Amino acid sequence: VQLVESGGGLVRPGGSLRLSCAASGFTFSSYAMSWYRQAPGSERELVATISSAGGSTNYANSVKGRFTISRDNTKNAVYLQMNSLKPEDTAVYCCYTWMGRMNYWGKGALVTVSS
Repeated sequence: VQLVESGGGLVRPGGSLRLSCAASGFTFSSYAMSWYRQAPGSERELVATISSAGGSTNYANSVKGRFTISRDNTKNAVYLQMNSLKPEDTAVYCCYTWMGRMNYWGKGALVTVSS
């Protein structure tokens, strides 16, 4: 299983950014996917989850209405569209999935929101 994030970077407050996660090594369309984030000195936070077919999504209250998780099962990819970004959204964002008791993480993409 391999999860590789891309799309991180520096953005001004109020700006937008789209993260991508390319998945390989498993039957992508069979598994739910999530995005987590971890800011310096903070615990890891679940940001959003999407079901295997993409019909169901859940969001942390802190990002609801601003972030959108989506997936393309033809491309084995999951995305996180982040709008109206705030400095407190600064964190390393990681792609995640689980299969039974096995957990799989990407290495993460750094998002910095600063003026």
